[in-house]
Amino acid sequence: MSRNFYILAATLIFFALVSAGMALVPSSFQPGLPANASLWRTVALFLLLFGLAAALVGVMSHLFEQVDRRSEEVRQAARHKRKGGKQT
Repeated sequence: MSRNFYILAATLIFFALVSAGMALVPSSFQPGLPANASLWRTVALFLLLFGLAAALVGVMSHLFEQVDRRSEEVRQAARHKRKGGKQT
């Protein structure tokens, strides 16, 4: 699950970099596209923020998955230890 968020974050940050680069390109090289640099910077800022939020969700999701996996391993080990103690 966290891998999907990492991919989403990377995609959003890539497009944020492209948008930031478009703000630096002169308007003569952008026929048919919005030539307002502040618009490109605003779009880049929002894409960057959404990308960072997706990365944070991915990190938190990965941490919670790891905690669940480790707690399950501890439960299994305790159960195995109890069953082993009763049989001997």
